[in-house]
Amino acid sequence: MAFRADEAAASGYEKARNYLVSRHFTPAQRELSDGALRAIVEEIGPPVDGYPTWHPLVAQHDGRNPETYPSERTGYEGLDHTRYFAHGFITCPYVDRDKVIDSAQRIVCPPGVSISAERLDGPFYMDNAEPILVRCNWDRGLEANHTIPKSLAVPLMLEQELPCWRWSQRAETWETMRPYLLGEPHGSRSSLFVTQDTALALKKIYLSLVESGMFGPVKMR
Repeated sequence: MAFRADEAAASGYEKARNYLVSRHFTPAQRELSDGALRAIVEEIGPPVDGYPTWHPLVAQHDGRNPETYPSERTGYEGLDHTRYFAHGFITCPYVDRDKVIDSAQRIVCPPGVSISAERLDGPFYMDNAEPILVRCNWDRGLEANHTIPKSLAVPLMLEQELPCWRWSQRAETWETMRPYLLGEPHGSRSSLFVTQDTALALKKIYLSLVESGMFGPVKMR
């Protein structure tokens, strides 16, 4: 089935809304929470299931074990009850939200990118949760629908993949790497992070690296 970004974004929004806008809230709280969520999505993009491994929000990980969502393995502390969006995430710990904010501010980013974290006033998840919004801030503009331009996605991908030649013994196929390089959800040629043009550029460059032999022979399934 063809990947339809609008449908994927709408489905993801309903899932995030059902999780973050609690049925236990009062009608007034639900209205406040729903409005806040819509504003956040307009600012940082649609809900997603996982990030490309080169995305600044998760890029601080062990190079031999790529990560696709924020956790202690990508430098964060104290995350709990978390939902992800294209360029940020909402996490709702019950205690120690300063730990989340402090750890987010320590994330090392490439030039032109920063990560910030702030407390949210609106209720999310549960009454006694302390919701926090962690943002990925891009100095250079994004494309339509919050997608990352080729001029940023390609160098970020290369920075992640090139060092692997030092220890890799087998090269992964594009089919295996696609969710890691395009993010989730994705189709065969695009995702909620990159357009078809950018995805094609990522594929061509990744396959060129594989064909060079720098990662070793292609792993057979």
